[in-house]
Amino acid sequence: MLKKERQAYILHQVNLHNKVMSSNLSREMNVSEDTIRRDLQELAEEGKIIKVHGGALSPSFSQVHFSSTHVYSQDHKKTIARKAAALIQDGMFVLTTGGTTIIELARALPPRLRATFVSGSIPAILEYMLHPSVDVIAIGDKVSKNSKITTGGEAITQIKRIRADICFLGVNAISLTDGVTESDWDVVQLKKAMIESSQKVVCLSIAEKINSLQPLHICDISKINTLVTELPPDDPMLRPYRDAGIEVI
Repeated sequence: MLKKERQAYILHQVNLHNKVMSSNLSREMNVSEDTIRRDLQELAEEGKIIKVHGGALSPSFSQVHFSSTHVYSQDHKKTIARKAAALIQDGMFVLTTGGTTIIELARALPPRLRATFVSGSIPAILEYMLHPSVDVIAIGDKVSKNSKITTGGEAITQIKRIRADICFLGVNAISLTDGVTESDWDVVQLKKAMIESSQKVVCLSIAEKINSLQPLHICDISKINTLVTELPPDDPMLRPYRDAGIEVI
């Protein structure tokens, strides 16, 4: 694979999953990790990625307020957000993760909605605070500078004390066989706690992330009640999820 092809692949994976690991890229493209590190360094110098130990992050992770500049597939995420916002009713306690699709959800909330949103995502909390009628509860602990989210035992303990009506998960990868998967260990622990503390679990995912896999397991597909994508609910790609008993929107 030529350097141009390698770097295009790396950029796509960063845009799609927000975070990539050098070891995974090396295995997927069958090249050495030294080659991957050089590619990541060049892309970082061009401002296309953020190079971190063991891999790279999307440039959106350098921002607390997300603009449209670095948001991948933003129109699709806005469609997902509009669909997801319709699931929230007055009086609900809502748990959410972080990520750009969750940010779009926060921006899509109806102005008259009265609900309580609970999150450890700094960008999401800032968006919820702009809403005229919702209450915001911030989950507190150490803040990850990379993901802009609180992590650690105290954050998980606080989540376990909550009995949320609904939980919205920004999905990194989902499949029928492997369930919901991630690449960040700390985020995995938070999402597991959120799932266990919620009556209904809703996954928000652009179609490109469906039938994909990341290294760390969050939950089996049976834990998911609803899957929201930008596709029509009757799209053939989504039929296996409907057949598995998941509500598809």
